[in-house]
Amino acid sequence: MSASQEGGLQQRLSVFHLWGIAVGLVISGEYFGWSYGWAAAGTLGFLVATVAVAAMYVAFIFSFTELTTAIPHAGGPFAYATRAFGPVGGAIAGFATLIEFLFAPPAISLAIGAYLRVQFPSLDPAVAATMAYVAFVTLNIVGVHIAATFELFVTLLAVAELLVFMGVVQPSFHLSNFLAGGWAGKDHFSMAAIGGIFAALPFAIWFFLAIEGVAMAAEEAQDPRRTIPRAYIAGVLTLVALAFGVMIFAGGSGNWTEIANINDPLPQAMKRSVGNSSGWLHMLVWLGLFGLVASFHGIIMGYARQIFALGRAGYLPRVFARLHPRFRTPDVATIAGGVVGVATIWSDNVVHIAGQSLTASVVTLSALGALLMYIISMAALFRLRANEPDLQRPFKAPLYPLAPAFALGMAALAFVTMIWNNREIAAIFAVLMVVLVTGALAFRQRGLEAVAEPAE
Repeated sequence: MSASQEGGLQQRLSVFHLWGIAVGLVISGEYFGWSYGWAAAGTLGFLVATVAVAAMYVAFIFSFTELTTAIPHAGGPFAYATRAFGPVGGAIAGFATLIEFLFAPPAISLAIGAYLRVQFPSLDPAVAATMAYVAFVTLNIVGVHIAATFELFVTLLAVAELLVFMGVVQPSFHLSNFLAGGWAGKDHFSMAAIGGIFAALPFAIWFFLAIEGVAMAAEEAQDPRRTIPRAYIAGVLTLVALAFGVMIFAGGSGNWTEIANINDPLPQAMKRSVGNSSGWLHMLVWLGLFGLVASFHGIIMGYARQIFALGRAGYLPRVFARLHPRFRTPDVATIAGGVVGVATIWSDNVVHIAGQSLTASVVTLSALGALLMYIISMAALFRLRANEPDLQRPFKAPLYPLAPAFALGMAALAFVTMIWNNREIAAIFAVLMVVLVTGALAFRQRGLEAVAEPAE
């Protein structure tokens, strides 16, 4: 009997662990990546984009929680879409989610390497990124409780550091700094501002991308129908507060255009307030690493569960559904995702797509996968409400059908916007999805036929 047959995933995660996963999955997005939205839309335009995206995520999480508590499954969106739309819908949702979670970690690991290079100039970021994969793949295999406890610890440190950042730059904050040139580089609203707001939507999404990964820990949660709603709601409210706090305080601390096109806006904003040699600045650089580690580590947990669920359902080879005989974690799935990530890291300076490095391109692929998954998940919510009205729903989406309809519409709008602004990468995403979904359905069908054949 295989390890995967001898028992399931261990249910050891408390509401605090799940909150740590929810916030930790996302919190690196508060440290870097979002400031490019200022370059696209200005501070006020990006503020509008962030308000819209934050509203989308709040509506989405409150609606998504209904699915997670009704169908607590390691596959998350894959399970909901399968139940609502059958194998094809499940495959689309499953592989969209897998693309989101598989391709975000290489970019984060390289950011970890870049942070470490500030302190150790001779360290190659690719080497550091690879070491990060080895360390956190190992930690994830050793045990989910240990991994989730570590995730909670680094998430708390990362949240504390963002609060410290706001407190340190507050004395230099002036609203006039934030308002200057706030509409796509102008002081007044114009048609260009509208285009800037749409262009900035992907960067606003970066503030919240991957929070839905808690759903993939549902089979490992204690009493998931009670703990998951609490963790999700507390997590999304935490992230909304941090996103607006970081963005507003950074933008008002000086000339925001100086930090609109850089990958480390927080240290640069703090530098203007306390100088280059301040201990606060060095603390931000070091503790900022914890924000990156929290997201990196949490997303590894997410992709491992998604690969595991797809393997268990027959869409991938059954070896990916193996559980470690001692630790009861999906070890093969965890390692497989790590191999893809390391290969991406070392291809970063070799492969270029649409004039971008490979890592920059796969971040866009990740966001496209997330938005497609949001659309399918909200559609599944409506379908299950209609087809299975008696399904036990410990948590029901508030303001139904308005909240899930708003989340669905906003996700569709953001998805179309990203396709329009990233046509070459969107074409690659479409081809990748067609190949993966078609191949997985064929693989599953062969497996079903093999089981159905009578033994000779």
